[in-house]
Amino acid sequence: MSQPLEAADDAAETVAAVDLGSNSFHMVVARASGAELHVVDRIKESVRLAAGLDEKRQLSDEARSRALDCLQRFGQRLRPMPQGQVRAVGTHTMRRARGISDFLAQAEDALGHPIEIIYGAEEARLIYGGVAQDLGNNRPRRLVIDIGGSSTELIIGEGAKPQLIESVSLGAVVHTQRYFPKGKIDKQAWKSAVLGARVGLEALERDYRNAGWDVTIGASGSIKAVQKVCEQAGWSAQKITLDGLKQLGKALIKCGQLDKLDLSGLAEDRRPIFAGGTAALTAIFESLRIDEMEVSDKALREGLLLDLLGRLGDSGVREDSVTAAAARYGADHAHAERVAVTAHSLLEQNPQIPGGIRRNAQYLRWAARLHEIGLAISHKGYHRHGEYIVRNADLQGFSQSEQAVLAALVRLHRGRFRDEILSDLPAGQQLTTRWLALLLRMAILVHRGRDPQAKPSLSLQLEGEKLRVAFADGWLEARPLTREDLEREKDYLALAGYKLKITS
Repeated sequence: MSQPLEAADDAAETVAAVDLGSNSFHMVVARASGAELHVVDRIKESVRLAAGLDEKRQLSDEARSRALDCLQRFGQRLRPMPQGQVRAVGTHTMRRARGISDFLAQAEDALGHPIEIIYGAEEARLIYGGVAQDLGNNRPRRLVIDIGGSSTELIIGEGAKPQLIESVSLGAVVHTQRYFPKGKIDKQAWKSAVLGARVGLEALERDYRNAGWDVTIGASGSIKAVQKVCEQAGWSAQKITLDGLKQLGKALIKCGQLDKLDLSGLAEDRRPIFAGGTAALTAIFESLRIDEMEVSDKALREGLLLDLLGRLGDSGVREDSVTAAAARYGADHAHAERVAVTAHSLLEQNPQIPGGIRRNAQYLRWAARLHEIGLAISHKGYHRHGEYIVRNADLQGFSQSEQAVLAALVRLHRGRFRDEILSDLPAGQQLTTRWLALLLRMAILVHRGRDPQAKPSLSLQLEGEKLRVAFADGWLEARPLTREDLEREKDYLALAGYKLKITS
């Protein structure tokens, strides 16, 4: 049972994570004490979002209603918290669903906080972080497996660092629907379910076996349910074994029907998807030749909390991801830093931009570091190449919407200012991204000569569709090429409906 925080809690020390999974929604609230987290409130509800996804990948009205009702209850607890201290993420079903922009807006309104849809690799990274917190960093090389409602994440890593990450379309809800559609469990259906899961795992078998690991850890509701049933039946103790899984499979076949499952330790809300989750886990054991598996209580939500603390501390994996990408594509670090400093100065002159100085400064800094990575492909149209790289690269720590914002900034840093580039962004992010792109363009323009000694002295004010830029006496006159660039910028912006006024 959840226990609410006392009113005297210091909000600055309180963080919350919301995991909108394909089967269950989880909310956890914790207080940070140094590097430790102390959970003070936790709620889990079975929403079965994946079960509401039809063959056209549309969410049913019933699934939407279940989800929104749950988020309304979560929102009662979380709405008073500052937005920067709550992180809510949608996983595989929300990644797959089509036409959910309206639903997402309703969900955010119900919760009272933004919801990010994260990539499978990012989901896996966060799961690993939660499990690593549970086990500590001095454990040997580990394989972490999480079977969700419609996807399975597999991660090999050492200490706190994941090294091999995969997310496959294999989940307890979807697998149950596919192989036990009428609730019937017979020998042929069971064999097909295990074999079907093995086919889905075939592409990663060799890489994972070659990488190797010392200990296997399971981290999901489906895996915990299997462990509990096997332990109470006497088929295994604490750990899940391959022999125990085989005995469990025989018991499911003998029972013959999902709604008649009478296994000690199996929770009622887990019963409808238990066969699919067990078949998936059996296939993983067989494919990767696992003998036994430990089970962790930690998972995605705990990883979210740790990642959120890293963000609040202005550190974390996103900085590392951008730095690594810039280095991989040979970006000019010194030039990028000069652009970033100027862009930040222009941002501070325009505090009216939604999102706050700190969050917006992060995007400007990241975009400044990455704006030239397309040069690794070709100078011609390199802003388009850069956009493609940023949009499709595995930038750990970034959600889909964050990566899309960053890609839009890279695309819009030069050439025609195409508003349609922003149309795919969430409505609430379009105006902010447009203004940040204008600041970034100006910062890049005044550094186009790449002279480290030419420190620009300028001010820029954004007022609707008007931009007013002013330079210190003599600075612009001494740089006729920059003056010409500004005149060209006037024309580019005029095509997008903006008016640039220059004074010096």
